[in-house]
Amino acid sequence: MRTSYDTIGVNYSDLRKPDSRIGMVISNALGTAKTILNVGAGTGSYEPADRSVTAIEPSSEMIRQRSASAAPVMQGYAENLPFDDNSFDASTAILTVHHWADKEKGLKEMRRVTRGRVVILTFDPLHRGHWLADYIPQLVTLDEGQMPRMTDYEAWLGPVETTPVPIPHDCTDGFLGAYWRRPEAYLDAKIRAAISCFWALDNVAPALKKLAGDLNSGAWARRYSELLELDEYDLGYRLVTTNC
Repeated sequence: MRTSYDTIGVNYSDLRKPDSRIGMVISNALGTAKTILNVGAGTGSYEPADRSVTAIEPSSEMIRQRSASAAPVMQGYAENLPFDDNSFDASTAILTVHHWADKEKGLKEMRRVTRGRVVILTFDPLHRGHWLADYIPQLVTLDEGQMPRMTDYEAWLGPVETTPVPIPHDCTDGFLGAYWRRPEAYLDAKIRAAISCFWALDNVAPALKKLAGDLNSGAWARRYSELLELDEYDLGYRLVTTNC
């Protein structure tokens, strides 16, 4: 069975380089855990090199792009983790839950195989932080349709702590929010190819044409001038961490 990332994932590792500042947030959340399960692991971003990591990923294309030094990986799905109960000190799911067919089942599987913390980097679909939605309002509809509500995590995992993860203006990981202070990046087809929502949306050419025009005229800079003074920005990305 081919997954969407067998197509989307081409050249993914070149464009989605983990940002060390986000990596530190995730590492701190893992506490003293020594054995980690990374679910929906992709090419291995944010897998801590100083701990024992096991990765599971459905896409053969993403697995192919993992470096030789990356953690051992097996092909599989969050909804059916091939591990015994309480097999790992902690588990992670980084910007992946919204792609799962059964989000509740996948998260409960993570809870089942983890004796300590479950750490999830996700996005709050009710947060309205990214100016790009002014040009492409379909992004809001897409997020509301595919992203779990923040209240879902506690319902599925038990008590959790949720904290904002502001995105640096020069973020090296090319997910959707990474270019909030570099608007011209969204005009680059290569960059958009590593952002899953652009594969899910219908024709965005008119919106991108308007963005290009506003950048050329200076209208974008005038409208969003306050962003140009910020080093980091809360776009709605959230770290969800279970209490145990």
